[in-house]
Amino acid sequence: MFCRHFCFFSLCLLLPTQRRCSLGHVSNTASLPGFENLTTGYNKYLRPYFGGEPVQIAMSLDIASISSISESDMDYTATIYLRQRWTDPRLVFHGNKSFTLDARLVELLWVPDTYIVESKKSFLHDVTMGNRLIRLFSNGTILYALRITTTVACNMDLSKYPMDTQTCRLQLESWGYDENDVIFTWLRGNDSVHGIEKLRLSQYTVERYYTLISKTQQETGSYPRLILQFELRRNVLYFILETYVPSTLLVMLSWVSFWITLDSVPARTCIGVTTVLSMTTLMIGSRSSLSKTNCFIKAIDVYLGICFSFIFGALVEYAVAHYSSSQMCAAKTPQEGPSNELTKDMEEVNIANILTSYRRNISFTSIEISSDNVNCNDLTMKTHEKIKRVLRNKMHRIIGYFTIQNPSNVDHYSKLLFPLFFMLANVFYWAYYLYF
Repeated sequence: MFCRHFCFFSLCLLLPTQRRCSLGHVSNTASLPGFENLTTGYNKYLRPYFGGEPVQIAMSLDIASISSISESDMDYTATIYLRQRWTDPRLVFHGNKSFTLDARLVELLWVPDTYIVESKKSFLHDVTMGNRLIRLFSNGTILYALRITTTVACNMDLSKYPMDTQTCRLQLESWGYDENDVIFTWLRGNDSVHGIEKLRLSQYTVERYYTLISKTQQETGSYPRLILQFELRRNVLYFILETYVPSTLLVMLSWVSFWITLDSVPARTCIGVTTVLSMTTLMIGSRSSLSKTNCFIKAIDVYLGICFSFIFGALVEYAVAHYSSSQMCAAKTPQEGPSNELTKDMEEVNIANILTSYRRNISFTSIEISSDNVNCNDLTMKTHEKIKRVLRNKMHRIIGYFTIQNPSNVDHYSKLLFPLFFMLANVFYWAYYLYF
């Protein structure tokens, strides 16, 4: 009995009559508007104004949420309410009312073939029923609304990460109808988009958004396209607390070794190695979250590289200072015999050298040199020896300039130079990435 009544009710909805159906009787009262047009002379496979002017399709959007923005995949996932309006003169009826129809009746109507450009995956919500709305107005205007979740590609420039601003787009285009068949417009310009200014994202803040109307030229024709473009500015405070502050503190920790004496080898070595390993771990952790974008040299990579250079430089500074101190101590240690004997030998050598030079001066002044007694080869040899001696002295002077005379001065200058250069590097870094 129930099945018979249900079939009878369904048949009454589809019949082109002016009667109202009930489970027990049929009367000649007013019917639901539009159903006569749906069944008589209506072809859902032909667009409105077929063969004539293009259909004007006005759109509006509500951005319900942007659930995720992925830098590694370069896309974002958003849930939107897409509303499309157009006029179909075949559905005009008398009166000034509007009627909301069952969403399943969309299968009986012509609807635009709108799709989302650069969408990786999308789906229409169907809990508890398909989230679609059909509303019919007396002048033939149709409102068609959908609730869609889509993942859309967004090309990102991560060279200034995490102080970057990304520009993403949501583009709507007709798949099969070109501009001769349909024309896309925004219903109220920028006011056609709602909800995006109220979004609260974990890492981003919506700076601004605006709507555009464009066309795309393809091999099969020119197709209308609507564009919603919005700018997302990343919140840098999270990265300052997680990466920038720890790396800066590690650099300052490496400077503690400058106040420890050169003889404390275990203490200074432990500080240097520990800070280097900690900095390496921090660098690996910052890059693991963006494993697919390592081809970019990001701003955070530059800063971590600067910090690692200063930490490694502090370790190398101690190695140089300690080596110079060891060489100086070795030079002061006597090579053989007691110190008294060595002092006596040095005095004897000095006295012998003084006497020899004095005798040579006397002989050169007392002997009259004639041109017949001069040997040219001897003069040439003496000239070469003098040149070698002069070059040797100059080389010793050059080497002396780079020789550390007092290793304790290395730590003294490092206490001033390391912080100074690190402050200058920070000034240039933040000025460049924040204002250029």
